[in-house]
Amino acid sequence: MKKQDIRILLVDDEPDILEILKYNLSSEGYQVSTAKNGVEGVAKAKKKRPHLIILDVMMPEMDGIEACEKIRNTEGLEDTLITFLTARGEDYSQVAGFDAGADDYITKPVKPKVLMSKVKALLRRLKDQEDSTPEIKKVGNIVINREEYKVVNNGEEIVLPRKEFELLSLLTSKPDKVFKREVILDKVWGQEVVVGGRTIDVHIRKLREKIGDHHFKTVKGVGYKFVL
Repeated sequence: MKKQDIRILLVDDEPDILEILKYNLSSEGYQVSTAKNGVEGVAKAKKKRPHLIILDVMMPEMDGIEACEKIRNTEGLEDTLITFLTARGEDYSQVAGFDAGADDYITKPVKPKVLMSKVKALLRRLKDQEDSTPEIKKVGNIVINREEYKVVNNGEEIVLPRKEFELLSLLTSKPDKVFKREVILDKVWGQEVVVGGRTIDVHIRKLREKIGDHHFKTVKGVGYKFVL
């Protein structure tokens, strides 16, 4: 996919931030649109269907966490790349962001070179998706369709945010194999994202609720495994 075909949506309540980010991204050749709050951001996302959304956390009317959740629950936007842009660097804020379905996390103030590096790293995933071979995998009563990002459990379709889907796909790739925490972070979140180990625990908890607690076993001090 060419740069000029990639649509990026910026959502931030600070006009100066929007102007700077839009200038830098537009200069790279991307199609850039903006929104000044979460409500407008969700509406623009539905209309523009962006490939990447850069979303502030602290905003009036609707914060970034809620906006992210609404976008993730919108048909056709389940797999849109989303990265949070915020001045808050606390671990709990990052966990909340990833739990809502974010792909990455950028802390303000961000230098243009750092921003572009993050954006390019995220957009490489679009190419990986395009180049990947369609795959439908059946593990016990669970069917995982990587082509359509769908999961069916005992005949019932389950909607999973991107990271939960990737985590489930990884663990089910080798049932009974214990995946170390560092391996999970590398395979699911990538080297460019710095997250705490608690992030994995949050996503495992969500999968237990949706897929079944008995499928996910904790190996204390090591990691997790999927069992049939």
